[in-house]
Amino acid sequence: MSHPDLRRRRLVGGALGALALSHVSFARAADKFPSGNMRVIIPTGQGGSADRLARTFDDFWGKLLGTHFEYQFMRGAAGQVGYETFVHKMPHDGEHLLFGNMGPEMIMYVLQKPDYKFPQDYQYFCRTDIDDSIVFASKKGKIQTLQQAIDEAKKRTLNVAVSRLPHPASIGMLSLAKATGARFNLVPYGGGHPTSIAVLNGECDIGALPIAGVIVQDQTLKVLGIFNDEHKMAKYTDAPSVNKVAGTKIPPLPSSRSWAVHTDFIEKSPDKFAILEKTSRQVFEDPGYKPEYAKTGAPVETIAYGDRKTCTEYVNHMIELATEYRELLTAKKGKKK
Repeated sequence: MSHPDLRRRRLVGGALGALALSHVSFARAADKFPSGNMRVIIPTGQGGSADRLARTFDDFWGKLLGTHFEYQFMRGAAGQVGYETFVHKMPHDGEHLLFGNMGPEMIMYVLQKPDYKFPQDYQYFCRTDIDDSIVFASKKGKIQTLQQAIDEAKKRTLNVAVSRLPHPASIGMLSLAKATGARFNLVPYGGGHPTSIAVLNGECDIGALPIAGVIVQDQTLKVLGIFNDEHKMAKYTDAPSVNKVAGTKIPPLPSSRSWAVHTDFIEKSPDKFAILEKTSRQVFEDPGYKPEYAKTGAPVETIAYGDRKTCTEYVNHMIELATEYRELLTAKKGKKK
């Protein structure tokens, strides 16, 4: 028979051990990252290409992180409203992210000078795609080639539908106008879908957007020219480069979407940020990702992972372009009919 004191010590020891284990379990739960659902601000309207691409990406990313994603769409001021909300009102915990289109939104940053700073307040860390800017028209419209568009715009001002004025495609159209003497009036529609509709219904003569959202509508829309001499879209369109047609030297003007996080989170929680970096990169290695990406309508050729360094280099280039073309971008402001 066990001695009473020995039995008492075993009971106490067991209780202390259970208490210690519960503390370890609690600590692990408290340290779990992410601790709950990821919350994402998308600074455009719901239902657009950013929405589709983010959800497709997160179907894979969420499994790697062991969580789900929730979205908040914030149109307004060419993306400024979404960024200001993200920087100033969202917790800086790495569980609140922004999915942005770096090109248009950094051009907006230069032109509108909002009350947040890059890279002090936020940084992009996972580029998902490269989407070349193009000129396009309705297949039922009068204009069926880029040369026709240029020639017509020398006779009269053409209305050009764009998703927003601060956009790489807008820089392309204004650069083309300056080089050829064509007259283009840029009309912002607040998103790729309404921009396409404006061209289809004849409200605008032509449009300028990233290519992915246009070739999805290849039964009704036609690509006239691509702002990249070395594009990868020959499989989808025989459209020439804008430079080849117009004899210009306009630089490549792609859009490029990326995930962004608060800078102070990167600095204060490098281990947690490393989890975001590692798992987001792993999405591109999943053999199921490309087929699901293709279902969004975007060509898989636009998939292009980029790390934080790559994103920052792209952003700095966009800042340079926006600064160079500031006068053109602020001088031509069309109004939606």
